[in-house]
Amino acid sequence: MTYNVSPVGFIHSCFKEKFAIPRQPHLAPAARGVLELVAPFDQGDAVQGLEQVSHVWLLFLFHQALEKKPRLKVRPPRLGGNKSMGVFATRATHRPNGIGQSVVKLERVEAARLWISGIDLLDGTPVLDIKPYVPYADIIGTASNSIASAAPEPVPVQWAPPALHQARDHAMRLQEPLVELIEQCLAQDPRPAYQVPTAEREYGAQFWDVDVRWHYPRLGLIRVLEVIPAKQ
Repeated sequence: MTYNVSPVGFIHSCFKEKFAIPRQPHLAPAARGVLELVAPFDQGDAVQGLEQVSHVWLLFLFHQALEKKPRLKVRPPRLGGNKSMGVFATRATHRPNGIGQSVVKLERVEAARLWISGIDLLDGTPVLDIKPYVPYADIIGTASNSIASAAPEPVPVQWAPPALHQARDHAMRLQEPLVELIEQCLAQDPRPAYQVPTAEREYGAQFWDVDVRWHYPRLGLIRVLEVIPAKQ
């Protein structure tokens, strides 16, 4: 038996590519976006009362990771990308139906838009449903997960002085907390865990409309090298 689903909206996100997106929501509180609702949910009635809610669950599609053949086992990044586990024991993007879920902070509600933060969603992500976060039901004090019992230890992030100046200038132009966004995302160490980068190797990712370049002067330390306009 098959079912058809249609998006209720699409995400406009600070993340323009998959690399460097935090692997869970709320690891980067400065990560912001807008959920643009589509007809018939863009008239205001569908979000009436949502202004009383601080957080919402978003059910969405991993639209750039959809696969025809289901995977029974995956290699989660949390385990270094080298150890296989059953897909249902992980939150890997390679899912049987490509469905993900994230709890995000609701900053502002408009008739056809939800302004959200703490996101881990790629720009253009189709959202299938929105559900209010209910603390008394969603918080389980006795819950445990020995695979991921705590957030990863953040990696210190340093700035080359010109890069910090560039980031601050772009932050003022964008009216977004760009410096904090870069620091919070890079502190999660987005490189594949199995890579041991040399000091000369540079990495890059796009946030909003700027390209960020960084390297590892030594293992366990990130240094931001430049923040420049992204190539169109």
